[in-house]
Amino acid sequence: MIDFTSALYLGLHHPSVSLAGWDALTLGRPAALSEPPGSRLLAGELARLQGCERATLLPSTWHLFWDLLQWLRRQAPSIALLDAGSYPILHWAAAGLRAAGCPVAHFAHHDAAALADSVRRGVRAGRRPIVLADGYCPACNRPLPLAAYARICAAGDGLLVIDDTQALGVLGAAPERACPYGRGGGGSLRWHGLSSGAGIAVGASLAKGFGAPLAVLAGSRELVERFERGITTRLHCSPPSAAAIRAARAALRISHACGDMLRSQLLRMAGALRRTLAERGLAASGSLPFPVQSFALGRATGVDRLYRRLLDAGIRALLTRGCRAAGCAAQLTFLLTAQHRPRDIARVGAALAAALPLREH
Repeated sequence: MIDFTSALYLGLHHPSVSLAGWDALTLGRPAALSEPPGSRLLAGELARLQGCERATLLPSTWHLFWDLLQWLRRQAPSIALLDAGSYPILHWAAAGLRAAGCPVAHFAHHDAAALADSVRRGVRAGRRPIVLADGYCPACNRPLPLAAYARICAAGDGLLVIDDTQALGVLGAAPERACPYGRGGGGSLRWHGLSSGAGIAVGASLAKGFGAPLAVLAGSRELVERFERGITTRLHCSPPSAAAIRAARAALRISHACGDMLRSQLLRMAGALRRTLAERGLAASGSLPFPVQSFALGRATGVDRLYRRLLDAGIRALLTRGCRAAGCAAQLTFLLTAQHRPRDIARVGAALAAALPLREH
């Protein structure tokens, strides 16, 4: 079975024999009392990778965004402004804000003008805007208009909070036509050529690009240090395990040594898949050859039938639904990793040839 359902984009699996050993998975104490060995070192490496002053580790993005938003609402009267196309975890964390009495408003996906209007209304109401969005949207294959969001947020003295889980490990500095991912894998800030400053906080899971099940919050030194002192996750929840920390540090070493080579392999496979499906009349969402590639047929029944034909041919893909920017249509989605090879793409092409006619030129 050829699998296109794994988000381990760089193909990093971290078998136990590849990691240095540990005396215990956990210290049995919260991070507020004693941080796991290696956590500070890893946080510093991740801050530098993303172009931020400081970073801190958390067990997951759910812990991260829930605690960050609850902490922020206690600092000043606030309003959360949520990009409607954001991943569910940001929606869940925003729901927690609403339950605590903090206003939450949605604005149209990737619509900077709609965000500007929402920020102005929040400022007129005497509330600090907290803008929530994903650094990259896999549903429509579009990066966030990050520079525009940051300018709008700064004009309202607000904070832009992004979930950069998809981009971290894949996108990096100085993208160009021949190298659209950029280099280094530092995520959206690096890709857009921005620094975190005082007005941007970046949360991300390392479980996709780097294959390690833990999360990182990065931003200005002041924000991260105050966050660490003021949140409850570091007091009441277990910190990331020793195994997760070792896996993350191993991933960063691999990325530093050969990450751009892995990303080049990933880019070639994404490009080959886009070309193969285009020959069968399947138009990809967006233009970026990101490792998440989705194609719509216009009818949910057609997508479902094609999915089952691929499954019968030994190819696992995903049935998904696009975001509002992509028309909320049913989609066939392929997740690519650096371990995929041209023969895997050729198998997809052969299966499609049996299921769909060639596109007429």
